[in-house]
Amino acid sequence: MPCYIRRLTPDGLQPVNYEADSLAEAAQYEPDNGVYTVANSFNKTQVLKIDAHLDRLEDSARRANIPLQLDRQHLRSALRQMILEANFGDVRFRVTVSAQSPGTFILSIEPFAPPNTALIEQGVRCITAPNSARESAETKSTHWMHARKALQEAMPSDIYDTFLLDVNGYIMEGLGANFYAIFKDELRTANSGVLQGISRQIVLEVAPAIIHVNAKAVHKTQISRFTEAFLTSSSRGIIPVVEIDGIIIGDGKPGPNTLALRDAYQRWVHTHLEEL
Repeated sequence: MPCYIRRLTPDGLQPVNYEADSLAEAAQYEPDNGVYTVANSFNKTQVLKIDAHLDRLEDSARRANIPLQLDRQHLRSALRQMILEANFGDVRFRVTVSAQSPGTFILSIEPFAPPNTALIEQGVRCITAPNSARESAETKSTHWMHARKALQEAMPSDIYDTFLLDVNGYIMEGLGANFYAIFKDELRTANSGVLQGISRQIVLEVAPAIIHVNAKAVHKTQISRFTEAFLTSSSRGIIPVVEIDGIIIGDGKPGPNTLALRDAYQRWVHTHLEEL
C-alpha cells in the first residue's frame, strides 16, 4: 500500500510530484536542511502528545535557525483529513518543514501496526558504532534522517538498531530511538547529547514508581554488567534489548523492570489519547 503524501500550504493541502511506498522511501525526496517529527495514530484519528511533538518541532526549528510558521490547528485538521482520505486505519506520519519554505509542510502517512509481539517477548539484538554521536542531537533534523542511512545499511540483517557512542565511548542513543540501561539497580539514560524523545518523556514520568532513575549515560565497557536494557520511540514504545555487540544482557530475556515499565507506559498511553 503506497505512502500518502501532500504539501500543506496556507491555502490547504496540495499534491506532490513524487510517489513512495513508505515513509522511509519518501525521505529521499525531502530536503536535507529541514526539521521533522514522526508519530502514529491510534483508533484511526487519535494521537498521543501531539503538542509535545509540535513543541519539539518548533524547538528544532529555532536551533536550526528556521523561521517556522506553525498553525497547529491547520496542521492537525490537515493530518486528520489525510488519515480519513487514505483510509489506512492507524497510520504512522511524518511532518517535515524545510529552511527554504518554513510556511509549507510535507505531510506523509503510511499504514501502521504496533511492534510484533515477538519483539517484546524475545527482545532485540543491537550493536554500537564508535565515535558516531550526533552534533546538535537535540535538533530533529532532516540532515540526520539522510545521514543515518549509511549506518542503517551497514547493520547485519539480524541486528535491530545501532547505538551511537560519543568520542569517550558513552552510549547516547539509537538511530531513531532513545536508549536505557538498568545498571546497579538504576535506570540510566543519557540526559544531554541526545534527542529528547517524546516516548522518553513518558518513560521518565512512569519510571520513578518502579525503579530509581539516574539521567546519566552508561559506558560501552559497562555493557556486560547491565541487568536489562531497552530502547524507545514514539511509534514503538518500549522495545527490550537482550544483546549488544554480542554481549548478552542479563539472562538474555526481557527483564522484569523493562516489562513493568512497558506495562506502565502502555497504561499511560491509553489514558492520554486525544483526537486530532
